[in-house]
Amino acid sequence: MSAFEFRTTPAIYVESGAAARLGQILRKRFSQERVCLVTDRFLHESGLLDPALADLKANGWTVEVIDDVIADPPEHIVLQATERARQAKTEIVVGLGGGSSMDVAKLLAVLLASDQPLQEMYGIDKVRGSRLPLVQIPTTAGTGSEVTPISIVTTGETTKSGVVAPELYADLAILDSELTLGLPPRITAATGIDAMVHAIEAYTSRILKNPLSDNLAKQALRLIGNKLVHVCRNGQDAAARQDILLGATLAGQAFANAPVGAVHALAYPIGGIFHVPHGLSNSLVLPHVLRFNASAAAPLYAELAEVLMPGIQGDDTSKTEAFINFMEQIAIDTGIERQLREVGIKESDLRHMAQEAMKQTRLLGNNPRDVTEEDAFAIYSAAF
Repeated sequence: MSAFEFRTTPAIYVESGAAARLGQILRKRFSQERVCLVTDRFLHESGLLDPALADLKANGWTVEVIDDVIADPPEHIVLQATERARQAKTEIVVGLGGGSSMDVAKLLAVLLASDQPLQEMYGIDKVRGSRLPLVQIPTTAGTGSEVTPISIVTTGETTKSGVVAPELYADLAILDSELTLGLPPRITAATGIDAMVHAIEAYTSRILKNPLSDNLAKQALRLIGNKLVHVCRNGQDAAARQDILLGATLAGQAFANAPVGAVHALAYPIGGIFHVPHGLSNSLVLPHVLRFNASAAAPLYAELAEVLMPGIQGDDTSKTEAFINFMEQIAIDTGIERQLREVGIKESDLRHMAQEAMKQTRLLGNNPRDVTEEDAFAIYSAAF
């Protein structure tokens, strides 16, 4: 066995309805008094946060709610939120929402405890110093951001930058399926496929794949693959929602240690240029990247096929094809878009997208097969 290091969030609390006891849960773990809750305006105004806010108040917490987070948050959103949290004398940061809210919460926690500028944090292991206590509570089952040391920021008109550092691991992640019950089928499907991509790419990661990430990835695929289509049709099944939420977290733990590859690299231009949600961007290119990778990754894809389709027979090639078909069928059964043209992308855009994808060197280096610009263009063309 090759040497490896595995890191993750030290505490994960799983309970349906846990958010309604947020004040109690925090009081048992932290002695501070002032909480900044980072979320988005829709969740705040929908009333979904009301039980959590009421319990925080009942347990003596002073709360500042920052609900300015938007999808693919730009730098100015992060910096404005940091200033508001600083003025509120924040002592603990809680991210409650989708991946964007949790990503902003991570950065607040380190920016509030440091004088290091955000611009100096971009890259791998560039964060200096410590951070404030950090708690993450996902409301979608997809990004795994609650257990990853990664925060993605929109830094230009079409570009994103990542902060990747162990300081971004939360102290506590709380998984409450009740917060996901109202998630529409289309978002449920896209975020669920996103989590499955995390598991798939962690399992086939070229550089840092390891036994712990492998087991997490397989369990994540099993939990999500068995329930995702069902939950898209019956969104009020809380037990199935909890399975998928846990699966997304396990996939997050996996890819935090065995990083993702070409699916994500090719998804970034789709989201950055055309503002397509991240999970859907991944789903659009997934089967085509899998087919591209098959010549290098078929034995591993065959093992994942056995996870999703126990008892499947055949050689690695046939199992790999069945695995790819399984992933395609989820998109078909849930009714989400399957072609780039369906999200407003033109054929004339594909070359520029391929050029942009090649800038994602951090991700492409993890892919089981080398990707050239011509390869990326061919994958986009197949997805078009």
